Amino acid sequence: MAHRYRIALSSPAELFVDSFLLGNGSTGAAVYGTPRQERFDLNADTLWSGGPTNPSNSGNGAARLASTRAAIARCDYRAADAAAVDLQSDGWTQSYQPVGGLLWDYASDGVAPGADYQRVLNVADAISTTQYSTAVGLVSLESFVSAPDGVLVATVSGASASWSPPSFDSPHLHTEITHRMDGGAHLMTVTGRAPASVLPNYIDEPDAVRYATDPPDADGLVDAGMGFAVCVIVERVNDGETRLIAAVETGYRGYDERPSAALDDLAARAFERVARARERSIDELRERHSSEYRQLFDRVDLDLSTSKTAAAAQAELFFHFGRYLLISSSRPGTVAANLQGIWNVDVRPGWSSNFTTNINTQMNYWGAELTGLSDLHEPLLELIHDLAVRGTDSAMEYYGLNGATTHHNTDIWRWSAPVAGRPQWSNWPSALLWLCAHTWDNLAFETKAPAADARTLETFEAIIRFALGMLVSTDDRGMVFSPSTSPEHPFTVGGVTASVTAGSAMDQELVYELFTHYLALASATPEADPALVERVRLTLPGVAPARIGSDGTLLEWGDGGLVPSEPGHRHLSHLYGLFPGTRITEIETPDDFEAARRSLRARLEHGSGYTGWSQAWILCLAARLRDADLAERSIDTLLTKLSSASLLDLHPHPDWPGGQIFQIDGNLGAIAGIAELIVQSHDGTISVLKAIPKSWPTGSIHGIRARGGNEVDVQWADHELVSVVVRTRHDGPLILDLPATIEPIVVSDALEGAVAATPLLAPPGRRRVSWLASAGDSYRLEPQV
Repeated sequence: MAHRYRIALSSPAELFVDSFLLGNGSTGAAVYGTPRQERFDLNADTLWSGGPTNPSNSGNGAARLASTRAAIARCDYRAADAAAVDLQSDGWTQSYQPVGGLLWDYASDGVAPGADYQRVLNVADAISTTQYSTAVGLVSLESFVSAPDGVLVATVSGASASWSPPSFDSPHLHTEITHRMDGGAHLMTVTGRAPASVLPNYIDEPDAVRYATDPPDADGLVDAGMGFAVCVIVERVNDGETRLIAAVETGYRGYDERPSAALDDLAARAFERVARARERSIDELRERHSSEYRQLFDRVDLDLSTSKTAAAAQAELFFHFGRYLLISSSRPGTVAANLQGIWNVDVRPGWSSNFTTNINTQMNYWGAELTGLSDLHEPLLELIHDLAVRGTDSAMEYYGLNGATTHHNTDIWRWSAPVAGRPQWSNWPSALLWLCAHTWDNLAFETKAPAADARTLETFEAIIRFALGMLVSTDDRGMVFSPSTSPEHPFTVGGVTASVTAGSAMDQELVYELFTHYLALASATPEADPALVERVRLTLPGVAPARIGSDGTLLEWGDGGLVPSEPGHRHLSHLYGLFPGTRITEIETPDDFEAARRSLRARLEHGSGYTGWSQAWILCLAARLRDADLAERSIDTLLTKLSSASLLDLHPHPDWPGGQIFQIDGNLGAIAGIAELIVQSHDGTISVLKAIPKSWPTGSIHGIRARGGNEVDVQWADHELVSVVVRTRHDGPLILDLPATIEPIVVSDALEGAVAATPLLAPPGRRRVSWLASAGDSYRLEPQV
């Protein structure tokens, strides 16, 4: 059973992308499994370059917006792109930073010739183990990062265990002090400062990395270049056992607060954490760590072991590993998971390892609500709220509009301005519209009639006001978002390649979804602004819907004359309404559903899905389309072509070591895709077994959450449903959608009493039944025998 949750490799990692990643949401460590000397690449979720900032352009946002819209209205797309550049700032987001490498000579002997070696990551208890045979016996190194104690713990046992003090390297200016403590323990303290500024890795300019030279003020604060500290204690604790305990502190104090560079204070805080952990035994530290972790991990279990196929086993492990990474990189009170979660070894990481909000940040959390990890959604919800506050300045500065906006990326300082770059990615002011869908989902997975607290309402209404200001009326389409782009994908028209138009499919879907969600919230929230509610109610019917082109596909920019410049583009933005949105469904919008299917087929025929995150999106779309074959191909592509040896998701990049950049979004997006192959709940039903791959003939899933606060278990054998169990939290009708081959059906409650179920209209090949459920009850559906 334990093997279902283990990544086992027979050689050490040579590159970061092949390492095992450990974390507790705030402290991260990459472990390589090297015999004799382990390297722990350390990270802290709050260690970023820079400081609080949000640059402005020269003002006159309203006039610049009007100029851009005028160019769009006369179909002068070259001029529209040029005008859009004037809507940009002159700056960039800051970069997520590595802390440095902790090196520990933990054994005196290497692997004996011909002897066994193995490194294992057990994702069920979040522990990494390196084990190998030496000439004098077995050596084992166990490592984990504890959330209860806030430390990295590494323990070595065996005849070859050594007694060497650790050392440290860091790309940042730092000071290292090592001395011997009472009892023979070795204490190492490292202090340093992050850069004051780091330009993105794709910007070729002098002084791309700039370190601060200003000393802290009397309070230990600086404008930029926060401090950090690492404290490490190594000591022998038992015969043949030596342990290392490490803690990391940073000077981050909040997105709008000057950071601290009071290095002595940071070092004292790190030492205090290590000293507290040192009071506990190895067994106690391990038990506290695993027990707390399993409270999260054990909420959901996918078991495909009875399928007895390699493909099923790999898919199952990929699902478990994705949840492991989310638990390890996002916890209440931490920073949201960035492009690499909390793990990074580069001062100038790929795309700054920031929060890329035109797909990647959102994808990180697609599986949170589905798989029982709602509380891990909290850091993203905090980011959204902060951006809705910080983004009010950008809305007025760059557009002359009320409300709040954020563009295609942001950082720990809540940057909300459009960066200086190409309009195809820089001029996308819709990030908060998309992010707000996560605020909605966090409520919708809890209750059937979501209401908003004051903070959530404030967030929604700030985003609503901006969205209303971005709509313009047209004679032929109704209300369209302007200016508008389809993230990172230019179009061609009349020999011109451009990016800026009005009413891209994604923006129209986002506006429709945002308004619909807000009206639903407002109906249950008396504090909602009545004037704003009325504006949205009157505007929503005029929001231009998605359009279908002459070839039967969804028009990405709403105009059939605008031709995709990259038919196989990695972004699938025009399919937002199918996934992660919920507007396009097989029953309610059959024409759009078929057009989305054709659109995805067209993208795939031209090579889309060549990055891990793009392939994860394809998997999610395949689930909604009930395309089991495509889903299976997608999972296979993720595992065989777009994952490292340690299953880390990859973004091919020729200029990076190994030609690949680790991006966590593909790992985390796949959680949602795999789950939705088995259970979906976006169309008012609980749908089961919609796209089970052929290689998964038999299996089960336990604890999947459905919208409305329900929890679902599903079991199947030989591709046929065995049972569905639904645990309800609210009174009201419950609709179950299942394969049409299941007939007749028996529904029973927790007391095994028969429940009368009513058949409903269903898509081809499916059947639907409904019954009146009671809060707190459990219902079992199975074929009649």
